[in-house]
Amino acid sequence: MSQDQANSPHYNTINPFLLIKGGALAFIDFVVFVFDGIENKGVRTPDRDGSIIHAEIQVGDAMLLIADSKNDWPFTPAFLQVYVEDAQGTLNRALNHGATLITDVSPFYNKLKMARIKDPWGNLWWIYEKMDGSEEPSNASDLGWHHRDPSYIYSSLMEAMRNL
Repeated sequence: MSQDQANSPHYNTINPFLLIKGGALAFIDFVVFVFDGIENKGVRTPDRDGSIIHAEIQVGDAMLLIADSKNDWPFTPAFLQVYVEDAQGTLNRALNHGATLITDVSPFYNKLKMARIKDPWGNLWWIYEKMDGSEEPSNASDLGWHHRDPSYIYSSLMEAMRNL
């Protein structure tokens, strides 16, 4: 990381690097549309074959690094957690932009709402929204659930992982 990057508030100690099968440019458009991402177009770097070897999208206070996955590279899905102001609105934008629903917006523990999607490139996104206090949080942090039937939040993730 260059000194300029190290001093930027949008580069963190760890920055996820996503290898996208089937179109990094379309993925960038998806993140910009769904999560209000901002591409740093000045660093977009084409590879010799015309694919993208490096791109960056700022989402909130985080930086996603993006590249096209080469044909002979294995599929490597990303698992991303993002906090938003409006989980249902974000979920709707994602679904309207080609994502697949994994988990509807549901009460979660620690006064959060949570939803999950699989984007058109096979990455899973956990979408979180802080509850406003008037809503009742779930007791999902209660480990007694291990002895009960699996919850929707749990079983929707298990099903998504089996089908990646």
